[in-house]
Amino acid sequence: MATLPNPLPRLASDPSGRSLGLQLPPGRLIEAVPEDSSDGPVLWHAEKGAAPGNWTALGGPAGRAGLLPVLVDLGGRGGPETWDLMPGEASYPGDHDAEDVLAEFWEADEEEDEGDRDDEVAEMLAPFGPDWPGPAPSPSLTIDPAACAAQVADSLTDGTRSWPERPHLALVPARRSADIPAAIGWSGPLNHENDVARLCAVLRSWEDRFGIRVVALGFDLLAVSVAAPPTTTEEAEAVAAEHFAFCPDNITQGAGSLRAYAKELVGERTWYFWWD
Repeated sequence: MATLPNPLPRLASDPSGRSLGLQLPPGRLIEAVPEDSSDGPVLWHAEKGAAPGNWTALGGPAGRAGLLPVLVDLGGRGGPETWDLMPGEASYPGDHDAEDVLAEFWEADEEEDEGDRDDEVAEMLAPFGPDWPGPAPSPSLTIDPAACAAQVADSLTDGTRSWPERPHLALVPARRSADIPAAIGWSGPLNHENDVARLCAVLRSWEDRFGIRVVALGFDLLAVSVAAPPTTTEEAEAVAAEHFAFCPDNITQGAGSLRAYAKELVGERTWYFWWD
């Protein structure tokens, strides 16, 4: 993957980040797996668990240093040091067309379900059929995306959510928030897509249309903030179709149908995805 100059190696000799204009708490630098072709650390995360306010306090200054914030979960199946990070294996998100990626996933997921009864598949995909319905329309922004991301990050670190179990603030060298999974070579969606950059192309499209930001990553879970969520059932159903293509487990192992899932998306400012 094409990358920006990586400021993280400077933290090895300057842990506080003063040379980058930062005041970092004690933290850890995480490398890619040894067999990856990337040089240097791929992310830094704080040793202490994240709390409300951390995102705003560190995220803004880090952005000016070429680093973007994301929460990483050190609970469950372990933190980033156990995730087999391989950014050298990811392509560049900008080389992929989001609609082409979603259409390909939609058709592949629909074909995979051909072994089920046709009426059950039709019910799950309703109000859409086997053909890719196209991208959802873009609602109007109702909040600044950066402010929305900070609010969602605070809600994920205030102790009221079951996930992330142990959120820690991390910093990643990336061009834009949507690129964070590819920048670190995250393998969470491996059972659905080998090249996470293709999913990042979709995240870029959602950044443009819905004001999303990548806020949290776990071993195989992703949470994004949504500054412009769907406001009607019709809009939500169109978004649900994109979510099914992006992460079919949300529907097949969750709500059970696009219509049921869409009801959860109306006005929702946090989207969660997990790959079994």
